[in-house]
Amino acid sequence: MTLTIKDEMKAYISVDVETAGAIPSRYALLSIGACTLGEPRQTFYVELQPDREEFDAGAMSIHGLDAERLRREGLPPAEAMNRFADWLKTAVPDGRRPLFCAFNAPFDWSFVNDYFIRYTGDNPFGHSAIDIKAVYMGMARQPWKHTSMGYLSERNPDMGALTHNALQDAIDQAVIFEGILAEMGEE
Repeated sequence: MTLTIKDEMKAYISVDVETAGAIPSRYALLSIGACTLGEPRQTFYVELQPDREEFDAGAMSIHGLDAERLRREGLPPAEAMNRFADWLKTAVPDGRRPLFCAFNAPFDWSFVNDYFIRYTGDNPFGHSAIDIKAVYMGMARQPWKHTSMGYLSERNPDMGALTHNALQDAIDQAVIFEGILAEMGEE
């Protein structure tokens, strides 16, 4: 029996983050983008005030977020995480629990988990996450080198290049994951 998105007790939520560096203990979470799988798609985006002083120049050049602007205009982390938690409550149908899905889930989940625990005391996603790359690797029996965003986006001609805007990337990876689920026979 194949489970479908509709009869699953979880609600898939595609999440992407942009950060000031590689690990949450040293670098700030700067933006979160999230969306539901399926239509009509619901979306969430927030930019955060940095709560750390260390910035990796390479990370900052990838997404182009300005730390000074975020200090002035970003939301305090506690407010941002509470808004994310509130959005999840409205986006996830009653009786279901959000299931974190990301392209390189270990990275994104580590920041989201850290910030939820530190600023709200609870991670609505719990300790579960789906790594889209790993699902594709197993489903398609492809080597890891064929699981990159560039490689998989070639299979989806409607997608543009990776933007490093957390919301757009969350939407793009949701489209990829929906395609993977369709290939697996899930709806």
